[in-house]
Amino acid sequence: MQLADWYRRLLRHPRAEAVHRTVTDRVLVAWAYGRRAWRRSLQLRMVTITLLVSGVLVVAFGALVASRITDGLLRAKVDSALEQVREAARVAAPQLGGINDPADTSLPSLVNQVGQRLAESAAQDTVVAILPPSTGRLQNMPARVFPPAQVTQVIPEALRARITERKVAHQFTTGDLDGRGAHPYLVVGSPIPLSIGTQELYYLELYYLFPLTAEESAANLVQTTVTAIGVALVLLLAVLAALTTRLVVRPVRMAARTAQRLSAGLLDQRMEVHGEDDLALLAASFNQMAENLQRQIIRLEEMSRLQRRFTSDVSHELRTPLTTVRMAADLLFTARTGFEPEVARSAELLQAELDRFESLLTDLLEISRFDAGFAVLDAEPTDMAQIVTRVTGQLTSLAGRCGVTLQLSVPDKPVIAEVDPRRVERILRNLIGNAMEHGERCPVEVRLAADQDAVAMTVRDHGIGLTPGEEKQVFNRFWRADPSRARQTGGTGLGLSISLEDARLHGGWLEAWGLPGAGAQFRLTLPIRAGDRLTSSPLPLAPDDASVAEPALSGDSHG
Repeated sequence: MQLADWYRRLLRHPRAEAVHRTVTDRVLVAWAYGRRAWRRSLQLRMVTITLLVSGVLVVAFGALVASRITDGLLRAKVDSALEQVREAARVAAPQLGGINDPADTSLPSLVNQVGQRLAESAAQDTVVAILPPSTGRLQNMPARVFPPAQVTQVIPEALRARITERKVAHQFTTGDLDGRGAHPYLVVGSPIPLSIGTQELYYLELYYLFPLTAEESAANLVQTTVTAIGVALVLLLAVLAALTTRLVVRPVRMAARTAQRLSAGLLDQRMEVHGEDDLALLAASFNQMAENLQRQIIRLEEMSRLQRRFTSDVSHELRTPLTTVRMAADLLFTARTGFEPEVARSAELLQAELDRFESLLTDLLEISRFDAGFAVLDAEPTDMAQIVTRVTGQLTSLAGRCGVTLQLSVPDKPVIAEVDPRRVERILRNLIGNAMEHGERCPVEVRLAADQDAVAMTVRDHGIGLTPGEEKQVFNRFWRADPSRARQTGGTGLGLSISLEDARLHGGWLEAWGLPGAGAQFRLTLPIRAGDRLTSSPLPLAPDDASVAEPALSGDSHG
């Protein structure tokens, strides 16, 4: 608890907090960089996965090999030691069999001589010990150890218990026999039977202590070798994985870069083709696809250019005869009071259709400018509330003829945004005009709202509405929701298309919502500052009285 309190007090220190914050920030930055590199680099993922899998396999295989080799060394050592101790016991038993009395003073001397001979025949560093049994008439006989060492503390009691049962046994242990530190030993014990007299059978305990230094060194060498080979193998596999992945990833990266250049308009970009393998086939197929795309794009661009030029030329060429017809129509319309009723009515229809024809030519010229990319945005700080009020005021008389009431909702304060006033007014006129035409003589609601990033306007009608899918088609050129309906406002069928282009020119959204029989709502969203990117709208697309769970799709795609 004291250590925890000290650590908390340390963290509360200003410098400690700054250091802790710096370390945390660096860790977070490194983590973010690593995650980004992991997501973006296929080569990094392949090399990392290869390292992990090969590392696990090499560790498991190395541990198995080292364990089997170590077990083999110890097993061979144990077998050899058991055989040696059994042979020593068979040799020592006859040499000690001449003793008829345990109290014979020559027994210790004879045991000493036998032990010396066994020690001389044993390998160097092997300790030979002849110990008296723990019970019986020989238990007071002194132990003989060759060379002298403190073996009684090293020999395990469990092993001595096995020897008491007159069995040959072994056990691994660790002990310090020479005072230079503990070392591992293999202790093997065997009883030496002694026939003393005719009634009793006595025995001594023979122990060999084999040092395992050589086996330990061999095992360490095996482990070191296996570890070194495993590390080298893992690194080699990582290098091979990196090279192999590079061979595959490099053409893919080249294809991605070439595709990016193609999407940027550099249609002459191609991949390099080397060899005849699958990657070469991929490059050749990609180049063939790029060539076909280039040919198709050039063909479509040429067709589009011809179409735009045709539309523009026809629109301009129609201006001259239309001007002449307009002059004659104006003359007839002015003098219609002196005509017969049928002729006067024809003059009025001619005047109305000429007005519609002029509007159509104007819209076609505007569409041709959008298609050619010549449309320019003249943005300036403008009060959007004034624009909405002015447009609705201009359409009041038309609303009266259509039997529609305009309901306006704008903020009391000015709503300033950098827009092109002419284009915004045109969008609002188109939206309100369509709402009055399809509003079924129901009120049309116009709302304006803004936040710190965007300004939005909605036009809501309660007419025939839109069926699913029509919220996209409504912005197509010359599309009509109901072809059988007669136009009341003299529209050309291009108003919403031009409005959508005007909204896009501002960097804004023009969207539609509708339900059959529940009316429709159009929403125009523009950025407050010209050139900013929109992320949200101050007004919802679906109206408050909409009986749907989710809004319909927009007429323009945006993120």
